[in-house]
Amino acid sequence: MQLAMRMLKGMMAGAALLVCMPAHAASDQPSVPYVPTPQAVVERMLTMAKVTAADYLIDLGSGDGRIVVTAARKYGTRGFGVDLNPVRIDEANENARKNRVTDKVAFYQRNLFDTDLSQATVITMYLLPRVNLQLRPKLLDLKPGTRLVSHDFDMDDWKADEHVRMGANDKFSGAGGDSDIYLWIVPAKVAGSWRSQLTAGGKPQAYEIQLEQKFQSVGGNVRVNGRPTQIQGAKLRGAELSFSFIAEVNGAPVKHEFSGRVDGGRISGEAALSGGRLASRMEWIAERTEAAR
Repeated sequence: MQLAMRMLKGMMAGAALLVCMPAHAASDQPSVPYVPTPQAVVERMLTMAKVTAADYLIDLGSGDGRIVVTAARKYGTRGFGVDLNPVRIDEANENARKNRVTDKVAFYQRNLFDTDLSQATVITMYLLPRVNLQLRPKLLDLKPGTRLVSHDFDMDDWKADEHVRMGANDKFSGAGGDSDIYLWIVPAKVAGSWRSQLTAGGKPQAYEIQLEQKFQSVGGNVRVNGRPTQIQGAKLRGAELSFSFIAEVNGAPVKHEFSGRVDGGRISGEAALSGGRLASRMEWIAERTEAAR
């Protein structure tokens, strides 16, 4: 049974490959079976992405359109799907008509690599791992906070923010099997040098912040009035960044907790200082002085 599941998954991967080929090349390929995402998996993918009517969803390799149509029917979400197979496009349009969501969704016979993704707040995928990796640079350039959901296949060393495994009885034409669902939140680009200033203990304090980043994982150090200290507990989820460190202020160790929203070359939010004779909260703004190469 496990061997059969692996064979079926491999066949599905072959079908997914057609999605990323140029249209003229796809027509020359031998036919491969179409393996749709089980409806229960569709529902879970949309739940993990916290889809709402305010979202714009793009499905890459949309098949019969069930993800886009389900999002529109259940949540009022607008969006579109792309697929190279004209039969799948016809099925998707018929699915949209049956569910009366043609005012919210559209389907295009289009190469996913040629598709403009800038409108998306949510992107769904059922593609080969290597296709995910080819797409990865384009996905990382999307607006911070964009949610990406993939059925079955991950993105190698870009670890998912959330991952679940669930059984799906209708997978592989009723043979059944497990489905993995991966969710990523596109992180803001924060690596580089930042500068900030706060008034603490009645005196101005200068902060030179150096951030290192690998996808949503962040670390680094801070120089406070020229004295170095290490950043602790940094978290980056979309455009929301938080971290802490301990630095000397007026001769006493003070814990700094910074949290804010990244907007290009600016971070704005709140700083909480505690320790010594200090216990205060104040507005915090950092300006980028140099981006990481």
